[in-house]
Amino acid sequence: MAGPGQAVHRTIVVVDVEGFGDARRTLPHQVAARAGLYRVVAEALGAAGVPWDACHREDRGDGVFVLVPPEFAKAPLVEVLPGVLAEALRGHNDTNPAAQHVRLRVAVHAGEVVFDRHGVTSTAVTTAFRLLDAPPVKRALAGSPGLVALVVSRWMFDEVVRHSAVLDPATFRPVPVAVKEIRDTAWLALPDHPYPADPAVLDRPANPAAPDGGGTAPRQLPGAPALFVGREEYLADLEHALTPVDGDPAAGAAVVISALGGAGGIGKTWLALHWAHRHSGRFPDGQLFVDLHGFSPTDDPTDPAVAVRGFLDALGVDPGRLPTDLGAQAALYRSLVTGKRMLIVLDNAATTAQVVPLLPGTPTCTVLVTSRRKLASLIDRHGARHLSLGVLDRDEARALLTARLPSDRVAAEPDVIDELVALCGAYPLALAITARAVATRPAIPLTEVAAELRELGLEALDHDTDPAAGLTTVLSWSLRHLTEQQRTVFALLGIAPGPDTTPPATAALTGLPDGPARRTLAALEEASLLERRPGGRYAMHDLVRAYAAITAHDLPDHLREKALTRVVDFHLHTAHAADRLLDPHRPLLPPDPPAPDVRPHPLPDAAAALAWLQAEYATLLATQRTAATLGRHHAVWHLAWNLKTFQHRRGHRRDALAAWQAALDAAAHLPDPATRSRAHRLLGDACALLGLHEQATGHQERALALAARHHDPSEQAYTHYALAFTWERRGDGRRALDHARHALDLFGDLDQPVREAHALNQVGWYAARLGEFDTARDHCHAALTLLRHHRDLDGEANTLDSLGFIAHRAGDHRQAFDHYHQALSLFRTLGNAYEVADTLDNMGHPHAALGDRERARVVWREALELYREQGRDTDADRVQEQLDALDNTTDHRLDAAADRSSAGIQVENDHR
Repeated sequence: MAGPGQAVHRTIVVVDVEGFGDARRTLPHQVAARAGLYRVVAEALGAAGVPWDACHREDRGDGVFVLVPPEFAKAPLVEVLPGVLAEALRGHNDTNPAAQHVRLRVAVHAGEVVFDRHGVTSTAVTTAFRLLDAPPVKRALAGSPGLVALVVSRWMFDEVVRHSAVLDPATFRPVPVAVKEIRDTAWLALPDHPYPADPAVLDRPANPAAPDGGGTAPRQLPGAPALFVGREEYLADLEHALTPVDGDPAAGAAVVISALGGAGGIGKTWLALHWAHRHSGRFPDGQLFVDLHGFSPTDDPTDPAVAVRGFLDALGVDPGRLPTDLGAQAALYRSLVTGKRMLIVLDNAATTAQVVPLLPGTPTCTVLVTSRRKLASLIDRHGARHLSLGVLDRDEARALLTARLPSDRVAAEPDVIDELVALCGAYPLALAITARAVATRPAIPLTEVAAELRELGLEALDHDTDPAAGLTTVLSWSLRHLTEQQRTVFALLGIAPGPDTTPPATAALTGLPDGPARRTLAALEEASLLERRPGGRYAMHDLVRAYAAITAHDLPDHLREKALTRVVDFHLHTAHAADRLLDPHRPLLPPDPPAPDVRPHPLPDAAAALAWLQAEYATLLATQRTAATLGRHHAVWHLAWNLKTFQHRRGHRRDALAAWQAALDAAAHLPDPATRSRAHRLLGDACALLGLHEQATGHQERALALAARHHDPSEQAYTHYALAFTWERRGDGRRALDHARHALDLFGDLDQPVREAHALNQVGWYAARLGEFDTARDHCHAALTLLRHHRDLDGEANTLDSLGFIAHRAGDHRQAFDHYHQALSLFRTLGNAYEVADTLDNMGHPHAALGDRERARVVWREALELYREQGRDTDADRVQEQLDALDNTTDHRLDAAADRSSAGIQVENDHR
């Protein structure tokens, strides 16, 4: 051993733990991490042939400094040690909580070292520490998915790495080191996630960067995404946005910027790096990259001064030349890149203020900015092209998932892949987390993973020991830059009924005035937590909505309940106004007054009412379910009542069944017995339309009994009317006619002329079905006169349809066509698609009877399409038979088809 003061050439290994002082590491976590550090370093040195006890060691708190005795070979310390370190770290991290995980920067150098009574000293030791502290080395580890970043001195690279039979020197990258008094070029490698081999880097001069910023061109891009799939449309948009004028990089009028927007985990950085690596050849003067930490585990976004300083370091600026203020440093940065063809990737920006100092002033550079925000002023003032990133399409999502899974497991359960894609909502991070869950649990079948996702939802996409690996945590970072009010609105939108929302509905939900409600929606859209869709609607991805619902649990119970009560009342009272416009002749059954400050959406006319109901239909169904959950039984019942007209016109038969079953359940809690009788009657109607005849008559008979018990002749009349329809559906036309006559008598006694007119038409229809055409015609003409007098277009259209049938069966096919044509025009005007389909079906028969089979074919094809859209499979099959019969049957078979058609298609809009 050398004596005191004697200089000896030794290998120097310095190891530092990334983020050792992170606030999330408690002291016990730090102690455990240090224990792991020493264990893995000792194991790696041993693997390199260097006994731990033979080395001089000094503890550095967050790392360790090791001097290797001169008798041990230097090559294994770069050929073997880094790889063993990575493997040992992986084992440590897999068996310890996230706060004890370790990632390392490792510097290896060699030189003269002197021992004195204070320890060791030499320029070589100082250089090793400066290598470790170089910003490019720190950034390389931060941007790497691996666990180790290895930096070796220029001497170690030239003397060991270049001549190694084990290492590929082309996987190293030169990096400038400008830390305190040290100015040199080192060589960087990522042992467990190596750079692609690039022999060209070995031909570049490895001299220290010149004081004027010259020297090695910076190559700061993190590694290209290993499993990039799809996104061809976005890549094409990006290519279009980033292609200079006429292909000339110097021809642009301003710097080309593309801001990639999107929620956390949607794949912005993934896309940006894929594009950057694909087109790296465009940028011979280098690529700069910085993670601005706008949305990340740390609460503090990167100060633009820090980012500019990092770029200046990468560009080889002598620290002695650095100006003191940010503006001057930014100006120097712009001067250094002027005229150069460089790519600058500004990842994960929170604000425009972070980005602007990093923008070059030359059109030869290209800038890619990723952010969860749209960075509006960057677009407005700097001409950025915005590219908003959505989820993957189904095929892309399937390709991504299968690329990450073992092929034998995909082959064993191919059908489960599509289910996993659907459960993840084609969300890239959710797919990656699911793939990781599958890969790390090889014994668990994919069906079990899918079942867990179905049962737990977003919870299944979290990580107990490493929160940053969970989707919930990643999404939570988007909330840090929101105001308290914006966070509250975000949470309430997560529990609001329906798949999307509008500004008026949001105002009702939140209790905000219209202006602030709209501005809050815009702020959430800016934060990529909402998507603006056509028609002024805003929607969340299902997983983002699930996260919003989780955050709503943190709100006070009374706040959530009041919000839901307001939005239920908003939709109920607007639906009530819409129903009155669609059918003003229905009995007026107003709901309870709305909650304070709830203003129904104004609807000027029937067309606006129909459009609103169409747009809000899914939300209205969800609103009824929300009202039931809140115990708002009155609202449940009235939502069913006010949706009836729309559901009939649009053919939503199964929805009507569910709505009236919920209304019947709610009626048990309401004091008015009429709500129960009406609910039974209208639930019976819904059953009859679906062919559930036994259930239909059962409910309607109970409705009739309740109405009689409570001496309600009006409800008795409506129920007889309903029973007439049901009995005809059951094939008993005589019984149907009897109930229709009962309804007619009761409505006449009640002096309700519009209802009496409907009953007249019903009697006429069933009389015609029984062949009593004179009676049928008289009743229908009387009905038509009354209905036209009272301007009831629904009833008029139904009665004209009845007259068309009577004329057709009486042999007057031209008169039949005329009546049907008038009925069809009225039904189209009313937007009554259900009755349009029936009348088209009816209209084809007089066409066929008159020998005009082409017109019959046209109307039946349209009827067939509508029946299929409405899920009326029996009617669709029958019309298909009629179409088939047109070309190869005789007229009597078409008449038989007409009999089958007319047996069940007249469904009056009965104003019940």
